[in-house]
Amino acid sequence: MTEEVWMGTWRPHRPRGPIMALYSSPGPKYLIPPTTGFMKHTPTKLRAPAYSFRGAPMLLAENCSPGPRYNVNPKILRTGKDLGPAYSILGRYHSKTMLTPGPGDYFPEKSTKYVFDSAPSHSISARTKTFRVDSTPGPAAYMLPMVMGPNTVGKVSQPSFSIKGRSKLGSFSDDLHKTPGPAAYHQTDVQVTKFKAPQYTMAARVEPPGDKTLKPGPGAHSPEKVTLTKPCAPVVTFGIKHSDYMIPLVVDVE
Repeated sequence: MTEEVWMGTWRPHRPRGPIMALYSSPGPKYLIPPTTGFMKHTPTKLRAPAYSFRGAPMLLAENCSPGPRYNVNPKILRTGKDLGPAYSILGRYHSKTMLTPGPGDYFPEKSTKYVFDSAPSHSISARTKTFRVDSTPGPAAYMLPMVMGPNTVGKVSQPSFSIKGRSKLGSFSDDLHKTPGPAAYHQTDVQVTKFKAPQYTMAARVEPPGDKTLKPGPGAHSPEKVTLTKPCAPVVTFGIKHSDYMIPLVVDVE
């Protein structure tokens, strides 16, 4: 019968989270940029100029250019034609005959009102189509301003008087019983017109401010446990030499 021997209450178990001691480093898997070539060159070194080689050009067609096929006139220079005066023969010009007005086509007697002063002349026109729907006011729609009373326009009016009705206040029918008596008036405070006497008030008892929290007594302190200002005996602790994440050596005891 085998019996497992463990120290304390510790038992082997799986870690609750990832632990760096259980993983290894990636190692030299990172590549350093090269110092040769043009692409991906290291930025810490100078890069020399790079040249590329191009392939052979394509063969051109046999009839690529038109060649000397243009017939240039030798008499045309960069400043124009280099020719002498030349003349040409043109046919006779045919003019169109137009009928002009004669002396009988004018009426000078009708130009009298445009040349000489004439009296004004009026003409009678037919009634317009919009006359039936015309809503302009007639003569009876206007009223002359008043010439009597205080509201005359453009004239000086005489003073006017009005008769007012009888007032109930102060008349013979006024009820004097409704007037206020002596008790309806309040007596004026003497302190309004005289010097005001000193006044005193009585307030509630005021407690002095203080801290009401409970304070520790002499028995709450332990001066024998003070080690900051007094010498202390050496204190020894026991630790472990192995890692917390290593599996301990288990020996079967028969």
